[in-house]
Amino acid sequence: MLDSLDAAAVRRWCASGLAALQRHQGEVDDLNVYPVPDGDTGTNLVLTLTSAQQALAMDLDTLPDDGHTPHGHALRLMAQGALLGARGNSGVILSQILRGLADALAAAPAVRGRQFAAGLAAATTAAYAAVAHPVEGTLLTVVAAAARAAEQADSDDLRSVVRAAAAGAARSLARTPEQLPALARAGVVDAGGRGLCLLLDALVEVVTGESPEQPPPARPTVRPPATAVRETGSPAYAYEVQYLLDATDEAVARLRAELDPLGDSLVIVGDGSPGGGTWNVHVHVNDVGAAIEAGVVAGRPHRITVTRFADQVALPAPVPLPDGRAAVVVATGAGIAELFAAEGATVVPANPSTGELLDAIRATGAARVVVLPNDPNTQAVASTAAREAHGIGVKVSVVPTRSPVQALAALAVRDPSRRFEDDVIAMAEAAGACRYAEVCHAGREALTVAGPCRPGDVLALVEGEVHLIGADLVATCTAVVDRMLGGGGELVTLLRGADAPAGLTDRVREHVERSWPFVEVQAYEGGQPHYPLLVGVE
Repeated sequence: MLDSLDAAAVRRWCASGLAALQRHQGEVDDLNVYPVPDGDTGTNLVLTLTSAQQALAMDLDTLPDDGHTPHGHALRLMAQGALLGARGNSGVILSQILRGLADALAAAPAVRGRQFAAGLAAATTAAYAAVAHPVEGTLLTVVAAAARAAEQADSDDLRSVVRAAAAGAARSLARTPEQLPALARAGVVDAGGRGLCLLLDALVEVVTGESPEQPPPARPTVRPPATAVRETGSPAYAYEVQYLLDATDEAVARLRAELDPLGDSLVIVGDGSPGGGTWNVHVHVNDVGAAIEAGVVAGRPHRITVTRFADQVALPAPVPLPDGRAAVVVATGAGIAELFAAEGATVVPANPSTGELLDAIRATGAARVVVLPNDPNTQAVASTAAREAHGIGVKVSVVPTRSPVQALAALAVRDPSRRFEDDVIAMAEAAGACRYAEVCHAGREALTVAGPCRPGDVLALVEGEVHLIGADLVATCTAVVDRMLGGGGELVTLLRGADAPAGLTDRVREHVERSWPFVEVQAYEGGQPHYPLLVGVE
């Protein structure tokens, strides 16, 4: 039992909270009342807290030189990690709750009951301030109730106060259907609020050494069709835009004013650095370009992600093969994800962390797993996840695919009748035999092996090197296919990007059929950003 919250307890809380969210991830995801969520809430919270735990793991020094207490330093690391890894509306708000706690408690010599209650009050204020148009019956309501209950406990006994906070959050969660009609119609409580309750229960366990009494699982309900199409916000907006932004406080204030009329579900949260620092921007809009351009004007946006809600489909749950094998594939684009899911693979979004890949490997339930990273930058992360998986008794082999078309070739030759090792070799050979190309637009002036390019030029990269520079997208796409088929090939795979013009793959297919009559062409809607066309030649 703890009398005060020290740095070691903060680290245990983060780890225990993440474990609780992982155990209940499916349950929280199922609480989403909308058929097309902007990322299921349980998954978003797991990814957000995974990033927080990674930030704590990367810095084990609990005696900082910045004047903060050890517990304050740990709380700031946790909040900063959550901010940088926040996913979806719920993840962004959670990161701000953690930041509010960190800001309030960083300088406190000791965190006992009344200090923790004050920290929760600050967390509530920060969370509400981050949301442009707060809605009751959500995560915001639950954290506010937890703060009130902690304050009403009126005690320096940390154990009494965290118990009161957790109990207040649970009572508030049970009332969320009374405050939000969509929850009442679906017969569920708020998913984000449920996630916060799990975190507070984890804190009770860390502080008291006792596991809080868990409510009985909710009885299954028959849900009527939902009228909204995302985790939050109006169905009038088709895209979710999220990015990190390095900017000043003044620039972010202007950004809020610019983004607010463009859409809804606007949440902007910062890391608390004096004068500015790093911010996480989340908004639902129809004009993606305007939302990103506003960020460019405000500062330096990075880790930009754009999700079109219409492309977010429920993928079938992967089932391990009868001999206990599975595949984990990294994918960008809803169409590409569907292709991999149809092959029985577990799909992980692009640019995953080691923890995210490891979670996906565990989720397969298989004893032998092959990982297809589909990006040179993800290769090292996949190898690290494979080594970690061996520690939990899962044998993992990484096939070094550099493009989704190589992964499709590898998955096509999977054969459970072979030994696992032989199957991995066959997949690697198939991937290696598939040459790949990417077509995109140049973002800046540069000197390439194919000559100089200017912004807006069409670039065709083969195996990662620029081979062609053109002015017309279709002409450049057909030219790079010709160049690749000049070296031989029987099958061409085309993946159309999210921003590609309609009919692009049809025109490339027609060209191949005229010029290379004995070559088979397969074309799919890939939905990948940045690259209007991905090409594979086998």
